[in-house]
Amino acid sequence: MVLSLGWPLISRTTEGFTLNIELDAHDTRILAELQADARLTMAELGRRVHLSQPAVTERVRKLETQGVITGYRATVDLGKLGYGIRAIIRVGRAEYARVVKLVGQTPEIINAYNVTGEDSWVIEIAVIDVRHLDAVVTKFCMLTETSTAIILNPAREHQPMAPARSEAVKPPLKKVTNA
Repeated sequence: MVLSLGWPLISRTTEGFTLNIELDAHDTRILAELQADARLTMAELGRRVHLSQPAVTERVRKLETQGVITGYRATVDLGKLGYGIRAIIRVGRAEYARVVKLVGQTPEIINAYNVTGEDSWVIEIAVIDVRHLDAVVTKFCMLTETSTAIILNPAREHQPMAPARSEAVKPPLKKVTNA
């Protein structure tokens, strides 16, 4: 649902009730600025979005309370931490609980997603070298079939996201049929 002003009204179901979160232009700018640099002071953030420090602080706290902002984190250079290889492991169909347990026991995992399609899981890992890669992949091979791809160069990571807007979604192209 979109308000007449064009700003999203986000409906989210939480514990059995729907929470409507209305985001205006200031909220959207605040989110963009914090996604680009979460270390901004409230004074600097306020300057960038043209609000006073108390006003921007109140808005940030509101976004945190509503669950729009779920945390703040540092982005680290894995190469400088000694990880020479990043890879994606696609894991076939396996017992969900066993995969979840193995994911929890594998510190090399950066991200793990339970997905639809031919594979059940897509897992991103960071390892020191090929021998280390083999050791991690072998753990998942014990559960089911896997497919591994080494990441050569990330084309896009940590992309700041604006609120979803239904009017930005274009309909698919219509198939032309000769009748």
